Amino acid sequence: MSDSFSVADLGRRAKSAAPILANATTDIKNFALLAAADLILSRKDEIIQANLEDLSLAKDVLLDSAIDRLRLDQSRIESMAAGLRQVAALPDPVGEITHGWTRPNGLEISKLRVPLGVIGVIYENRPNVTSDAAGLCIKSGNVAFLRGSSTAINSNRSIANILRDAFSKEGLPKDVVVLLEETSHESAVEFMQLEGMIDCLIPRGGETLIKSIKENAKVPYILDGSGNCHVFVDSSAQELMAIDIVINSKTSRPGVCNAAESLLVHESIAKSFLPKLAQEMPSVQMMGDQATKEILPSVSLATEEDFATEFLSLKMSVGIVQSLDQAIEHIRHYGSGHTEAIVTSNIENALRFTKEVDAAAVVVNASTRFTDGEQFGYGAEIGISTQKLHARGPLGLTELTTLKYVVIGQGQIRK
Repeated sequence: MSDSFSVADLGRRAKSAAPILANATTDIKNFALLAAADLILSRKDEIIQANLEDLSLAKDVLLDSAIDRLRLDQSRIESMAAGLRQVAALPDPVGEITHGWTRPNGLEISKLRVPLGVIGVIYENRPNVTSDAAGLCIKSGNVAFLRGSSTAINSNRSIANILRDAFSKEGLPKDVVVLLEETSHESAVEFMQLEGMIDCLIPRGGETLIKSIKENAKVPYILDGSGNCHVFVDSSAQELMAIDIVINSKTSRPGVCNAAESLLVHESIAKSFLPKLAQEMPSVQMMGDQATKEILPSVSLATEEDFATEFLSLKMSVGIVQSLDQAIEHIRHYGSGHTEAIVTSNIENALRFTKEVDAAAVVVNASTRFTDGEQFGYGAEIGISTQKLHARGPLGLTELTTLKYVVIGQGQIRK
């Protein structure tokens, strides 16, 4: 798609398509998304073949967790299509009047949601982001300008071409989805600096990508931050519930940002709880503080770096705390502001935890893995923001819009 076009050329194409998409009706956008879902399934063999090429090239350069994020199979392709259908079924935020009032002078003022324009998404390994991001962008009236990684280029190209074909058949410009196929570092920096072409940049990747965004971006961005997520097992926790929650939070998909990386256990139940958990979770390598090591001699001694690390693998730091206060302080020090969970039967402790822990999502008696756009009812998500402006948590349709004031008068002038 971009072989014969510069980064700036592609930016101009995306910008040119933005006004057309912004004024598209809800029906047109929904029909386009449903057509894309159908076409993804009918051309799934094409996607799988492209993905196999990527996996073959990446097997010697990526960790197992990254390979898992790169891999597409029948189930994941069906999930991509289902995500597009879910987004099509969601209410359209564009044009929603969030508030309206009349001034004493008769002016009628309203606030309504409008698209951001062109959303640039720069992401690593996960080819499903191509579909997820495009679906959310189209439904919210935004052009999706995408830049994936070299390890997923064949998969991304295949998916983007299918989306472009589907959208154009439903009357939208092909360039409502634009994929930058040049994957050099230089092209990424140029992408981040397309002032006047990209209205909002959303990165999805590791610390190196986030650092590059902070150093190079000249357009507004929303950081899809790292997930050093904790589970705190309180003294009143139901033991079986806590074991299930920790196992699910850590092992259901360890390579994603909402997987738990650190476990805190109240000292009053640690001697009973930790051996049972270790027996039920043998695949996880634990690194514990000195108190943990006294209960589980086989674990390695955790370092400061271990408690601060987003492992994205079957590793977990473990600490024993004397109180809820100590657990909250530990999370304040090491947490990344993504998702923090408490397992407790004490309603006061649950309320304190939700009030005092500063994170995009705070979970009581459930897995950290629920911090996800689909699980929150948003359909597919474009990322999870750990920032506080202008959006925080899963980035769904509403978060991909901004507000416009409309003022209607009858000839009023200001004195």
